[in-house]
Amino acid sequence: MFLGDQFHITYCTNIHPGESWEDTYTALKSNLPAIRRDIAAGNPMGVGLRLSDRASRELGEADKLEEFKAWLTREQLYVFTLNGFPFGSFHGTRVKDKVHHPDWTQPERLEYTLRLFRQLSRLLPDGVDGGISTSPISYRHWFETAEEADQALTQGARAMARVALLLHELNRDHGQDLHLDIEPEPDGLLENTAEVLRFFAEFLLPEGIPLLQQELGITAKEAAEVLKKHIAVCYDVCHFALAFEKPEFVFPRLEEAGIRTGKIQVSAALKIRFPSTKRQQVLTSLESFDEPVYLHQVTHRTDTGVATFNDLPAFKSALAQASEADGIWNSEFRAHFHVPIFASGYETLEATQNEIVEVLEYLKHHPVTNHLEVETYTWEVLPAGLKENLQKSIVRELHWLKAQLQS
Repeated sequence: MFLGDQFHITYCTNIHPGESWEDTYTALKSNLPAIRRDIAAGNPMGVGLRLSDRASRELGEADKLEEFKAWLTREQLYVFTLNGFPFGSFHGTRVKDKVHHPDWTQPERLEYTLRLFRQLSRLLPDGVDGGISTSPISYRHWFETAEEADQALTQGARAMARVALLLHELNRDHGQDLHLDIEPEPDGLLENTAEVLRFFAEFLLPEGIPLLQQELGITAKEAAEVLKKHIAVCYDVCHFALAFEKPEFVFPRLEEAGIRTGKIQVSAALKIRFPSTKRQQVLTSLESFDEPVYLHQVTHRTDTGVATFNDLPAFKSALAQASEADGIWNSEFRAHFHVPIFASGYETLEATQNEIVEVLEYLKHHPVTNHLEVETYTWEVLPAGLKENLQKSIVRELHWLKAQLQS
């Protein structure tokens, strides 16, 4: 849906289980037409498509892609963004840090991403820019030293330059504006603004410029422009809230460095505080979010920056060992658990819903992107008190988002 000639808004279909194309397509047909009728009032609605590697391969067989494109047209739907972060299974199995595998040091990640862009190129309507969000290079805890992490960043930069090369060719041949949107997140190799700026300045440009000069016969300045046109950032509101970074801090710094914001993923984190009179109630509420499928990093501010517990069990262990006098009880914590964006909290826990409102207010005056994608993928593992009918929940989130944009 294109709202007020300014924003394409959608939700990410990673909500729906399905690793094969058949299962993915079945889920899309079962949900998208009904949601469009409710949310788009007779108008076309955008789709935030998630394809696993397997589904993408199968979609490329025979005439399946053209059949899918024809179905989208019949149902007044259009694909403008893909979630290319989770490569494999994302539901009903333990995901945790495997969501980063294969990372950008491995050829499978590059092959998958190039294939997704070729498919997006065939699906994308004329005059609409298209983006694919992706992993922040790799998972921090897979590397023992800073040198090993930097080597991964170097390899990732080289691979992403290859993506930029394809996107430049698609732009040249078909006039399409396509961008790869890197998604910083807690414990990714890129998790905050400073690390994004460093990646572009110290890795992507130094590695990518010579490659594009060689492949395209262009100047270093032109190569840098190609890289910054096609390699962008996905601003996940939950993730930047976990970094304790506000939109008025992040977006100007990206803009000053010439880094594009390709997509905003509209999402909320848990906010955890421990009032002395409700400490046990908070701990009890928190217990219902400790589930075995996804990583739920927990962050808080310290005197030296933002500190991260790599998952809820590690945070709970720290709490169990904390004394009454420990300053940990006076801190505000934020947990990487995508909760419904229409919820301001749950029981004695809060949510970072206000961070979404701040981002949307910033957008009204500084439209850094026109891609807005709600990404609450946790419906299967939410506590019972937050679970509702899935279609109704999706519609409720999209209506909430529309109301915020129109207020």
